[in-house]
Amino acid sequence: MTGFKLNGRSLAAAIMAASGLWLVPAAAIPAAAIAQAATAAPAQEATAPAPAARGFLEIVFAGGIVGIAIMLVLLALSVLAAWLIIDHLLSARRADIMPPGLAEQARQMLAQGQSEQARDLCNRNPGVLSFVMLHGMAEMEFGWTAVEKALEDALAEQSARLYRKIEYLAVIGNIAPMVGLLGTVVGMILAFQQVAVSQATAGAPQLAEGIYQALVTTVFGLIVAIPSIGAFAVFRNRIDQLVAETGYTVQHIFAPLRRRKKQERTS
Repeated sequence: MTGFKLNGRSLAAAIMAASGLWLVPAAAIPAAAIAQAATAAPAQEATAPAPAARGFLEIVFAGGIVGIAIMLVLLALSVLAAWLIIDHLLSARRADIMPPGLAEQARQMLAQGQSEQARDLCNRNPGVLSFVMLHGMAEMEFGWTAVEKALEDALAEQSARLYRKIEYLAVIGNIAPMVGLLGTVVGMILAFQQVAVSQATAGAPQLAEGIYQALVTTVFGLIVAIPSIGAFAVFRNRIDQLVAETGYTVQHIFAPLRRRKKQERTS
């Protein structure tokens, strides 16, 4: 009886040991699979190729007809601004406004009473200074007051003519950012419209793509506006300086005539 019990206990222990050997691999397999899947997922993400960045022209043409039209307008404004800057650099030089040697020769002629020779000298050397002097000499027979008034009017007219050429740079500097902002607003409207049409299935990457495409026009508008406004400020100061020097030079040229007219009036 005792042996039978020992044999029964041994048999039970053997069965439990056998079942434990089968249960250990069954419990260990899911854990190993989970660990393997967890390590494989980052590896796959690391090896996945990143999307290539778009070039500038690709972004511009991705804006559609509206974006291309606005970029063409900004390109035309940039070409116009460049032409105005080059034209002013070539036409608003000191030698063109005040030809060298003209002031001293004209002063000597007017001091000697050679008004006709002074007129011929001004006609041979065209410029702002010559234009002002010719208008002043045309009023010599009406007295110094008329001559001074003619000189002031002629100088103001030439100053306005020089300013009109560079005022277009200020206009371009103000219009270009507005045109670029218009392109940005239109592009953002289209981007959010795409999100609405897709019933919010478009994610953040698609929305961000539409927004950065729209911002390209604003960037290009600022690129056109900043040099235009800077050139306008520089040319405006230069014109102020040249006009002031021209006015001082004219007063110096006509000083002998002014003294002679005063002597004739007092005598």
